[in-house]
Amino acid sequence: MQNQSVFPACRMFGLDICAVGFRQAADQLMLCAQNRSGPPAIVVTPNVDHVVRLDADPQFRQLYVQADYIFADGMPLVWASRRMPVHLPERVTGADLFVALARACAAQQLPVFVIGGMPGQEEMLTAAFAHTYPGLQVELFCPSMQFDPLGVEGQEALRRVNLTRPGIVFVCLGMPKQERWAMAQRHAMQTGVVMCVGAAMEFALGFKARAPLWMQNAGLEWCWRLASEPRRLWRRYIVQGSRFAGLLRREWKLQRTINHQEKGSGH
Repeated sequence: MQNQSVFPACRMFGLDICAVGFRQAADQLMLCAQNRSGPPAIVVTPNVDHVVRLDADPQFRQLYVQADYIFADGMPLVWASRRMPVHLPERVTGADLFVALARACAAQQLPVFVIGGMPGQEEMLTAAFAHTYPGLQVELFCPSMQFDPLGVEGQEALRRVNLTRPGIVFVCLGMPKQERWAMAQRHAMQTGVVMCVGAAMEFALGFKARAPLWMQNAGLEWCWRLASEPRRLWRRYIVQGSRFAGLLRREWKLQRTINHQEKGSGH
């Protein structure tokens, strides 16, 4: 499958991560949102947890890498790229993209569709969107916790998206459900962009607080989130973080080998 990305890529952990700044990324996705003539652009935003889980599941990784735009959500990925031939200039997080794109869609009267939340929350979420993003045309589908990307609810989500024909679909179901649904339905969807953004809606609507900007810039947002939800997130940040360190050493060793081979061949 040919990806749509127009950006240079930093090759790490088997992923072609877009080496681009946040503003350029958001502007490009808005162009895609306005063009709904072909298959939508699929967007994923990997962090440390994603990288570890993808390494443990090569079959799912084969699906994940088919995304058109892969942006680095975590600062550790940005830091790791500094030893690569192509560097990542900054983080491009799903939470920040959600806010920027929702505001842009509101300004341009471009409808959006959101898949996420819990059954029965539609009215509350609609009111929250109206308050936070005045003028945004938004349709919601709040599936059950048993959501099957290939099952009845997955088909119902597709049906509702195609009734709306939005510029952007925000899929807030968590990995891997959101990516499996997006990839399975991409050629049947009538939209411009499909964003797989996990908990981004909760941050975008103010239900959960983001870390202070200085913590985000210092790569310490994980500390903030761990302190906020220790029982739910300790495994992601402590266990998965230690596994990431091993993957990072392996990646840097691979890069040194590639550099050595290129020097030996005279390239």
